[in-house]
Amino acid sequence: MESLIRQRTEAAGIHYEIMPTVADGNYEAVRQKIEKEQFTDIIICGGDGTVNQVVHSLADTKVRFGIIPLGSGNGLAFAAGIPKAPPKALEVIFKGYAQLTDAFMINNRFACMLCGLGFDAAIAHQFAEAPRRGLGTYASLTTKHFLLAKAYPFSIHANNFDFSTEAYLVSIANSNQFGNNFTIAPQAVLSDGLLDVVIVKKIAKPLLLITVMKQVLAGQIKKVENSMKSPVIYFQTAELTIQNAGHAPMHIDGDPCDTEEQLTIKVLPRYFNLIQAAE
Repeated sequence: MESLIRQRTEAAGIHYEIMPTVADGNYEAVRQKIEKEQFTDIIICGGDGTVNQVVHSLADTKVRFGIIPLGSGNGLAFAAGIPKAPPKALEVIFKGYAQLTDAFMINNRFACMLCGLGFDAAIAHQFAEAPRRGLGTYASLTTKHFLLAKAYPFSIHANNFDFSTEAYLVSIANSNQFGNNFTIAPQAVLSDGLLDVVIVKKIAKPLLLITVMKQVLAGQIKKVENSMKSPVIYFQTAELTIQNAGHAPMHIDGDPCDTEEQLTIKVLPRYFNLIQAAE
């Protein structure tokens, strides 16, 4: 990977420096280089969790962020039209365009593209501990958790409307997908100033499978916030609060995290500059 980056970047006549990612998310050394040497672009080689850390640390420097997707899901990269193959991702970096892109906060925690409660978060927690990564492991865990899935009680306030429901999952998305090209919020736009909220309610397991496969992953859900009888509730909002009385597990950008009983979620409009594929 490093040799490919050096070869292609030097051939393009671009000054660059390669620095390691850091597990604790402290990118102060990179910040100092940006300020001292006037770097304009930061290219992140990694998955959604790494992108989250780097963007959160450095967005206020106003650099442009590019992604070479090396994670298990790569939801933000795929939503931005960035291919998984590194040579093609580099082409996007060299020839794409930068667009101000939304992010959001969950209480005091930062998200680039997705926060999930319940079913997908339980998978994320197990996936993080799995000895092997990859789509096969994720698919196996999904099958296992589908059979064991439990619903959690949620109370939600958004758009001057309150409702309560039991649900297998609640997803708050800026990206239109989980990753691996699995659609979660088909109408989500990275820079529209809105969050897309998808709630899969408690229903019989056979119906759950049909609902998730046909409506969620296939991208066929429509906005149904006015129909509380639908198995999938889908709406857009700039902010919402969630009472998570059942302490449903939670993930942010695919990384498992400690859950909280009350969540205040607000969009950060036009928060960071993301290099995307040219249309």
